[in-house]
Amino acid sequence: MLRNYTQWSAPRPEDNELYTQFKYTKLKGFDYRNHDGTVSRRDPSKVIFANGKYYVWYTKRDTPTPPKGADASTDTIPSSDWDLCDIWYATSVDGFTWEEQGIAIPRPPKPNVGWRSVSTTDILEWKGKYYLYYQGFMEASGKRGDDCPVAVSYSDSPDGPWTPHNQIVIPNGAPGEWDQYSIHDPYPLVYKGKIYLYYKSDFDGDPQLVRMQGLAIADDPLGPFEKHPLNPVINSGHETTLFPFKEGIAALVIRDGNEHSTVQYAEDGVNFEIASITAMMPNAGGPFIPDAFTDTKYGRGITWGISHFTNATTWDKNHAVLTRFDCDLSLDLNDPVMKRTGLYQSPEVHYQQGLGKAQLKRIEEANRKLREQ
Repeated sequence: MLRNYTQWSAPRPEDNELYTQFKYTKLKGFDYRNHDGTVSRRDPSKVIFANGKYYVWYTKRDTPTPPKGADASTDTIPSSDWDLCDIWYATSVDGFTWEEQGIAIPRPPKPNVGWRSVSTTDILEWKGKYYLYYQGFMEASGKRGDDCPVAVSYSDSPDGPWTPHNQIVIPNGAPGEWDQYSIHDPYPLVYKGKIYLYYKSDFDGDPQLVRMQGLAIADDPLGPFEKHPLNPVINSGHETTLFPFKEGIAALVIRDGNEHSTVQYAEDGVNFEIASITAMMPNAGGPFIPDAFTDTKYGRGITWGISHFTNATTWDKNHAVLTRFDCDLSLDLNDPVMKRTGLYQSPEVHYQQGLGKAQLKRIEEANRKLREQ
């Protein structure tokens, strides 16, 4: 009982400013070629508002076939959903209907960083300029292509044109360090007058990877970035989603790790602790954060953003789709419906999480052994 009144910001989750449900809405304006697997949109950036409209950037794959795996991949056939991709962008006046504007960051010529694929971008606005950070692949995913660093391009306008820096700005760690192999999901915020760029990495071997989140800090968008000595600063999570909240930084910790499905908070942007436990969190969430780049001293939180659903149909037509999520993680909103704890899901949703062939076979074998005793 004591923990209920000391560990949490309120004894009821309905009164916890960092607790929410998440609601999803299908977006209008994106064509997925009848979901045949040849077009994919995924890993959206934060949403920003400029020139009287919303902007979002994302990974787009437009290939002759769906992903075929590393062994079957070629210069035109993708190995994975994020292989052979460019970074595109779209705009919207309401956040629901979007108009695709075209390529923001194309794959650069070989051997520049990202010649194989550029993906998983995020946006920074700093001193009147715009910066897109992204993963730069020099090899197909599945052939250690995921062991890739972070690159950046910059522009005077969110509509471009974008100038590639053509240098690695967040390098992989040294041999033996926790982020030796991958630097994924770069996610910049302006905090304490500096650029705080959070990122995901994983270690402990393949396939039993342990995914965690790190932090690198710089005074200039092009670096040098200095990795924080307490890295990794979050011990769980997959795609990285954070936002200024009160004096510190809040994080959506999704999917992977012992502390998945939690919202966490660090008053100093570094030492994160669990603030709430929730469900159906947005994958690769890119929220609309009005104070993401204002160096706010008291962050107001978020109410909506763009995320993605992967494997939107079947694995032979593997592709991702963008979606909208809404929530109440804001000091300026009090939506009782978003704060409910009784999340209803229909029986069909539960049955979709049914047993697989291997599990059914195991149960059949256990039943057989019991009958033979």
